[in-house]
Amino acid sequence: MNDNIGPSSDRNAGADFRAMAITAARLADAKKAEDIRIYDAGKRSPLTDFLLVATVDNPAQLEAVEEEISVAFKKDGFYAGHRDGGQSRHWRVLDYGGLIVHLFEKAARESFSFDSIYSDYPTVKWQARPARSGNTGKKVRRPAAARKPAARKPAVRKPAARKKAVKRSPRSARK
Repeated sequence: MNDNIGPSSDRNAGADFRAMAITAARLADAKKAEDIRIYDAGKRSPLTDFLLVATVDNPAQLEAVEEEISVAFKKDGFYAGHRDGGQSRHWRVLDYGGLIVHLFEKAARESFSFDSIYSDYPTVKWQARPARSGNTGKKVRRPAAARKPAARKPAVRKPAARKKAVKRSPRSARK
């Protein structure tokens, strides 16, 4: 699936690619992608301004994350100029011109060594809420809201349905 729709830089002209990268990261996070990183390649790469790299657990999750990002961007009028990896069950690439989204299964990400390639690039913070300091990872239990007892309604007594009488044939009576 190598969809060449046209130059993405023309189609997505005027886009805030930093905001798009943050949106894509949050969408991937909502679909349970892990180890999501945004690299700022603006001054180092003639191809793109931002690279998003995310890890998924399985092919179904890969499809879900790709679709979530594509659909959200299409609603905002942004289209991928190029896509690759459509036949692959291990990775996908979406090219929006100033933003390139790489989605990998864990083994594929390690195999391509993406993080070591871009390790000297600055990263972009994207989390909606920073983690609290001192968070032990335990869930905080809140007391349950007080519930009112269910209102008791008197049972309505309905008469039993009448059964129709069935005549037996003389043969069935002999048995």
